[in-house]
Amino acid sequence: MTIDIIGAGIGGLTTAIALEQKGFKTRIFEQAENIKPIGAGIILANNAMQVYEKLGLRKIIEENGNPISSLNITKANLKPLSKIDLSYFEKKFKVKNIAIHRGLLQQILIDKLNSSSLKLNHKLRKVTKNTNGHSLEFQNGEKIQSSTLIAADGLNSIVRQNLFLNNSIRNANQICWRGITEYNLPQKYQNELNEAWGKSERFGFVQIAKNKVYWYALKSFRKNNEEFNVNNIENYFFEYDNIIKNIISSTKKEQINTAEISDLKPTNIWYKENICLIGDAAHATTPNIGQGACQAIEDAYVLSECLKKHDTHNAFKEFQKIRLPKAHQVVNASWMIGKIAHLTNPILIGIRNQMIRMTPPSINRKQSEQIFQLASL
Repeated sequence: MTIDIIGAGIGGLTTAIALEQKGFKTRIFEQAENIKPIGAGIILANNAMQVYEKLGLRKIIEENGNPISSLNITKANLKPLSKIDLSYFEKKFKVKNIAIHRGLLQQILIDKLNSSSLKLNHKLRKVTKNTNGHSLEFQNGEKIQSSTLIAADGLNSIVRQNLFLNNSIRNANQICWRGITEYNLPQKYQNELNEAWGKSERFGFVQIAKNKVYWYALKSFRKNNEEFNVNNIENYFFEYDNIIKNIISSTKKEQINTAEISDLKPTNIWYKENICLIGDAAHATTPNIGQGACQAIEDAYVLSECLKKHDTHNAFKEFQKIRLPKAHQVVNASWMIGKIAHLTNPILIGIRNQMIRMTPPSINRKQSEQIFQLASL
């Protein structure tokens, strides 16, 4: 049996590697004409790194990334509100949290592929059911017959739009800028993720390699086109700490990625017959707790284990049963945090900050542990 995968993002590539190691043959179809390093970083949280440990990739990822041992929420001046010490989870699960360039991670995964074929310039146009499975029609004119299909084609999944009804994309009314810059962070910040919360906006930064910083900035908007203009970004964060302002000013504007923030309203149907949605195609989340790619990586691990133990239909059924509750928990928690982080009323902001400061570390640890714990299979 050949398993076809739509999408060569982090989730699709990790799924292909996991399936290869279980003895399956896969074909990956990617819409891009070539694989370009996207100007963004990614934080591989403990749960994702546990999967990569199982796949034999932990060491090479650690060698090419930067370990992160603390997650901090701060005020705009970088004075701390909350700190999650990740060393507890490093000891418990025997892996570290790693910040790495997304393009570099993608290349590591591509290099790890063995028997899988990766077909570029294959943007899916249409999926049609027939007696032998499904016909895949691509914009380059090619048609391929598929008996088993995994859709890892993101928030705007063509597979989901063609075959899965009653799902909707939610716009958070927030704009996000992402960038990577050459910048020498002070020593105290080099193994931390810091996210500074202000009034209707926030700014996060993390070191991904020596003198290289990945950063992201989010701002609520009211459909004013000027708010999308990256040239205005310094104005939105002029009251923030000098480190943040220096990170922004050191980044070339043309290399800053701009996008609106959306997610997929939780849906309870991820599979039909011999087709299964994974990653953002099934449960796209806002980036507020850094679990979007991590949840796709978990999908890859669980799905490969299910396919090893069951026939295709029952494997997809079991996969959904195992993964859906946790994925929806992440989606809902991330959506809520995004709203809380962008409060505009000064009184409510003060109450929010006080509540964050007063939250016991044990509560933060328990919430993180729920996310980092992989399913028992």
